[in-house]
Amino acid sequence: MRYAWFRCSVFLLVAIWPVYWLYQAWIFALGPDPGKVLVDRMGLGALILLLITLALTPLQRMTSWAGWVFIRRQMGLWCFAWALLHLAAYLFFVLGLAWDQLGVELSQRPYIIVGALALLMLAALAVTSNRYSQRRLGKRWKGLHKLVYAVLGLGLLHFLWIVRADLKQWAAYALIGALLLLLRIPVIATRLPRFKKKSAYFQKKA
Repeated sequence: MRYAWFRCSVFLLVAIWPVYWLYQAWIFALGPDPGKVLVDRMGLGALILLLITLALTPLQRMTSWAGWVFIRRQMGLWCFAWALLHLAAYLFFVLGLAWDQLGVELSQRPYIIVGALALLMLAALAVTSNRYSQRRLGKRWKGLHKLVYAVLGLGLLHFLWIVRADLKQWAAYALIGALLLLLRIPVIATRLPRFKKKSAYFQKKA
């Protein structure tokens, strides 16, 4: 399998963090409220993985190395998985699985609705990320997967609502997201610099 070493490395790197954080929570190394820490880290991790996923196409164009494209689906699925972990941590550690409180939370914290919409869109992208769906949907597949831009917008809004006291942190991620969207504009994408020497090195490694 092409780029197997790269795919395995990415898999292990992304998978190890939730396990490590759960271990930290088990040994009481996450402070007095480990549940909230896990919720925050999983949510921020999902946003970071989404940004990385969006960065892979510009990276491929600049380096001409196909390895970036080969992990794009994997990173998108990991983003969805971390978003699910974010939701699961919220339901378990914050709500304590008290489903009757969910309605109260939704009315008092509308950012949860925004996050839920982003998660539903991510689910649609994850379910249709396979080759069967590409063949089945045809030209509509690309249109559907442009929902990733809406997911980014909703994710940033969800994050902004949570960290209103620290706008600098939010602005950093929003700036990166805006830059990645700009790099997808055709007139800009075609003018991206090409680092051919670096891509040749990667191709030898692959």
